[in-house]
Amino acid sequence: MEVDSQVSQLEQALLQQARTLAREFLQNAESARAHILAESAEKLKLAGEHEVLTAKVQAERLVRRQGQTAETRLAAELDRLRWALTESTLSEVKIAFRQLVQDETRYLGVLEAWLAAAAQALPPGDLVAEVRPEDEKRLQPLWNEMLARAAPGRAVTLATHSQPTEGGIRVRLADNRAQLDQTFEARRARLADELARVAMERLFASAPDLGTLIHG
Repeated sequence: MEVDSQVSQLEQALLQQARTLAREFLQNAESARAHILAESAEKLKLAGEHEVLTAKVQAERLVRRQGQTAETRLAAELDRLRWALTESTLSEVKIAFRQLVQDETRYLGVLEAWLAAAAQALPPGDLVAEVRPEDEKRLQPLWNEMLARAAPGRAVTLATHSQPTEGGIRVRLADNRAQLDQTFEARRARLADELARVAMERLFASAPDLGTLIHG
């Protein structure tokens, strides 16, 4: 009987130990499962965040490229419009100047005004006023009177030049240290630069803000 009792006790102890080990095994398994699931979830989260970040970077690059392309196209269009506006205006100026040259009274008055401006702007010294041969014929009979009004006290010699021009006058110091070119071509070149600057200011002022389109 004592032996049976000892066997029974041993069985109970072994059974209890087995149950304890089973519970520990299940707990460890559950803990490991939870750890694996958490680790997997974290990896998935990181992978998802990486994919989202990658997609965002790619989208930003695409938008930036599209914006740069739009800027390039806009700049080319604005440059074309600037050139067209400048050329159109200069063509009208050329027509107006030709009409001015044909109106002798007005034209001689303009030449006198340009002579006066040159006499004031140029440093002291004898001057030479150069005009087209046909304008020299117009001015010669009136030169002394015009000179007295436009440049009193200054010696100004009337001369011709061989430069192809629509008209105007070029006044220089006799020693060529300085000159003021008021021929149509010189004035047209200065006007073209100013027209181009003003045209671009106006065109860019009315152009959309691409920075807002890209980043807004």
